[in-house]
Amino acid sequence: MTYQLIDIAVAQKSAHPRLTDRVTGKVRAVLTETRDGREQRHELAIPVWTNTSGSMSEDDIDMALLVKAADILGRLKAKLDHV
Repeated sequence: MTYQLIDIAVAQKSAHPRLTDRVTGKVRAVLTETRDGREQRHELAIPVWTNTSGSMSEDDIDMALLVKAADILGRLKAKLDHV
């Protein structure tokens, strides 16, 4: 089985309702899986969060959320590769 990341983007984000310097969100990731010569597409919504500071721009926050999601996807892929 081969997994390949096709697309990743911040789908939604908002300030945490109780923690002042935290943003929560969902990152949309699209993976393709190749098994026995057939390709299947998987769309995932990954819940993520990041701590923020006053000096962070919206792009910085988006990047932090994407990095969290990429880490989660990396761990998922590692698990699937050993199944």
